[in-house]
Amino acid sequence: MKADGKTEAEVKAVLKTFAESYAKRDLDALMGCFAPDSDVLLYGTGADEKRVGTTEIEIQAKRDWEQTETASMVFQSMSVSAAGPVAWVAADGTFDLRAERQDMHIAVRITFVLEKRGSAWLIVHAHFSTPAASQAGGHSF
Repeated sequence: MKADGKTEAEVKAVLKTFAESYAKRDLDALMGCFAPDSDVLLYGTGADEKRVGTTEIEIQAKRDWEQTETASMVFQSMSVSAAGPVAWVAADGTFDLRAERQDMHIAVRITFVLEKRGSAWLIVHAHFSTPAASQAGGHSF
């Protein structure tokens, strides 16, 4: 169900804060976007990037920042749906980064699930993936 305008604006504001704090390497602001739950989950694009709980998500953010000179997320499109205190988001975007003296622009697909707690929307699930570059257009595998 498409989110109403108020919910969509609130959820997009959280994701804007998420992207800005990631680019600024502001760990406190970044973690403020996540629910402080032991089962909050983040899947990254790497095979070992399944992070459960805030401590592991912090470890992932620090690792990302240690391995890059700059790193930012740009959302090109975003769809926000909601039912009651739960919202889910599907976004297309890019990771723009500089690592090992090389600029990279990586296409990403991202899904988020957020839960409204009090007056705040918090991320309870995030999943980042990259389109399969080796898969030819028009083919399923």
